Amino acid sequence: MSKNFELLNRLDKMREVLPGVDSELPPLESVVTGPEVVTVAAPEVSVTPPLLELEPTARQEVNKLVHRLFSPNKAEGPKCVVFTCPESGGGATWMCSHVADTLASQVSSSICIVDCNLRSPSLHQQFGVENNSGLADALRANRPIREYVQQLRSNLWMITSGSSFEEAQQLLTSDRMRVRIAELRATFDYIVLDSAPLSSCNHGLVLGALCDGAALVVKANSTRRNVVRLALEEFQSAQVGVLGVVLNQRTFPIPAKIYNRL
Repeated sequence: MSKNFELLNRLDKMREVLPGVDSELPPLESVVTGPEVVTVAAPEVSVTPPLLELEPTARQEVNKLVHRLFSPNKAEGPKCVVFTCPESGGGATWMCSHVADTLASQVSSSICIVDCNLRSPSLHQQFGVENNSGLADALRANRPIREYVQQLRSNLWMITSGSSFEEAQQLLTSDRMRVRIAELRATFDYIVLDSAPLSSCNHGLVLGALCDGAALVVKANSTRRNVVRLALEEFQSAQVGVLGVVLNQRTFPIPAKIYNRL
């Protein structure tokens, strides 16, 4: 079994790499939170240590994902990416936060992570910050986007979901959100967005159209093949590029020391 699962940019290059997932799905990036797996990682060049703690093997996998999604050493790489999952419990928020944190530790460019999951916000909890004035407030006000960011480190900022009010869901898919995304692009070098699961709303599709593409997070041994297939079809119908499908919490049935020698 190969230790590397490549991310592809084209949906027509899909093939089977996960038990239970049909052959038309794109390859899955292995990102494991457990200690069982040891994989070969891309060379890491740290500017500052990451804020969030990770097991070494999981850190290696997130490093690879960051390099394949953003190509930080290439000027033409994606700069604005939304993370979502086909259904709740896939781990998109966890993945989004660690990807942004790792990217910030490896580059000196400015990065902003945005909680667009106004239905069930939890991104702020990953970093232990308060969810005060945030995205929802920015969508119904005219103040500069800088007034809604919280600085987490020298080059990493966050916009939490903000206040909860009835019209927030509608504003997220309005032209107002398009304006705010444009403002974020003009303010920061990279923008990483966390969106609600596709099973609950179409926000991931709408936001994906405003970004350079989407990363679909799939939970190993949990997300069903038909659910993943439907999500990919929805992205394709919406003409939103899927930058990669990320397999979360993958484990292997052999010890790490043996697997590392394969």
